[in-house]
Amino acid sequence: MSSDSQQPQLIRLQRYLASCGLGSRRSCERFITEGRVTVDGKVVDELGAKVDPQTQQVALDGENLRMERKKYYIVNKPTGYVSTNRDPQRRPRVIDLFPAGGPRLFLVGRLDEASEGLLIVTNDGDLAQKLAHPKYRIYRTYRVQVAGEPSPESLRELKRGMHFAEGRFRVHDVKPLKKQGRSMFLEAVLAEGQNRELRRLFARIGHKVLDLKRIAFGPIKLGRLPVGQFRELRRDELAELLALVERNRPGKRTAGASKR
Repeated sequence: MSSDSQQPQLIRLQRYLASCGLGSRRSCERFITEGRVTVDGKVVDELGAKVDPQTQQVALDGENLRMERKKYYIVNKPTGYVSTNRDPQRRPRVIDLFPAGGPRLFLVGRLDEASEGLLIVTNDGDLAQKLAHPKYRIYRTYRVQVAGEPSPESLRELKRGMHFAEGRFRVHDVKPLKKQGRSMFLEAVLAEGQNRELRRLFARIGHKVLDLKRIAFGPIKLGRLPVGQFRELRRDELAELLALVERNRPGKRTAGASKR
């Protein structure tokens, strides 16, 4: 056996914690600095610490940990479900659509209770944080049904943006799809997802949102996935999503970088 194969495979402690499905690396760093993590029974509170997962036992709050195989899903959220893992009102949660007893899962790109459509769900806390962070500017695409028929000038106003208490909201792109009775279907693209952003933008131009469905998150498409069902990302989908995250990494992204 070569000497290389006998070398310990050391990784940073916060990376190991994230690989155990405990959250993003930043949240795992807090676990360390708060003195909640032990390695072989001894408290480790320094962020520079490294561990060998093959030979050392790591615990959080006294509970032994093990690395999980990373899982990546999309789910077609039904209306009436909330996108939070904790709900004091005990409403149906998106996380309840997944089998109990599995790894801790994080929802990326929340949708309000009245909306439906694509959510990415993963136990990879580090990637989940990047996908949700505005600095990565990954486009979300929606099919929107609104009351009435917005004028071309109103749609241009959506693209110019409007001021709200949280800041300036705008759509990256919006285009009419079809009319239906006294309503219209449109496709709208957001660069980030603020709370009820599309509903508030359309209300500002005088058109109530009747139906809202996310149909894409970056390069990932909802397709024909039935409402309330989930599936794992295909290998090519995951590769495309990871490549997009890398291209749009803050400090690296160029002016022409793709966000879809």
